Amino acid sequence: MRVLLVEDDPVLGSAIRDHVASLGHAVDRAHHLAEADELMSVASYEMILLDLRLPDGNGLDLLRKLRRADNPAAIIILTARDRLSERIDGLNAGADDYLVKPFELDELSARITAVARRYSGRTSPVIRTGSAEIDLARRVVMQMNREVFLSSREWIVLEELARKPGATVSKRHLEDAIYAFGMEVESNTIEVYLSRIRKKVGRDTIKTIRGVGYKLVVQ
Repeated sequence: MRVLLVEDDPVLGSAIRDHVASLGHAVDRAHHLAEADELMSVASYEMILLDLRLPDGNGLDLLRKLRRADNPAAIIILTARDRLSERIDGLNAGADDYLVKPFELDELSARITAVARRYSGRTSPVIRTGSAEIDLARRVVMQMNREVFLSSREWIVLEELARKPGATVSKRHLEDAIYAFGMEVESNTIEVYLSRIRKKVGRDTIKTIRGVGYKLVVQ
C-alpha cells in the first residue's frame, strides 16, 4: 500500500515513516500542506496519515479538500488535539480514524490494518487460496498449519492482491505499493517477488493476466 505521511515533527515523523515502511508499505513524507499537495499531484495514495497542526495551515483543510474532490484515500488523523469536539470535527470532515499523540506505534499498525480492511470491503480478514490462508489482520500466511515466512515486500505484494481477491491488479499498482517516491524500480522486480511468493504459497495461487496484471486465485 502506498502511504502519504503529512507530519512536520522531525523525530516523530521519522519514527512513523520508518515504522510504516517496516510493515512493507511505501511511504512518502510531507512536512507541510504545500509539499503534500505537490506529492499528491504526481502520485496516488491509498492511505494518508495526517497531522492537523502544520506550519502552513490546518490539516483539516486538506482533508475537506480531498473529500470534496472525492479522493478515495483512507485518512487517519494523527494529532495532539484530544478534545472531543476536535475529534468529531475530524470525523465529520471525512477522516476514517483519529489517533491522539502520544501513541504506541503498534497501535498505529493496528489502526492502519483495520482501516485498510474496511476499505477492501471484506468483513473477514482471512482469505483462502489453494492450501494457504492469508490473514490480513494478523499479517500472516498459514499453510497446512504452518506459518509461511514472507519478506516485508513479498507480504505487501501478496496483501495488495489479497485485498482485491479474484480481481486483476496491475503491475504499476504493485510497484507503487512497495516503492516510495523517487526510488528506482527495476523492470522485473514485481516478477521476482511473485516468483518467490508462488514458491512459498503455491504455484497456482497467483495468475498472470498477460498485458494486464496479476490476480489471486481464491476459493
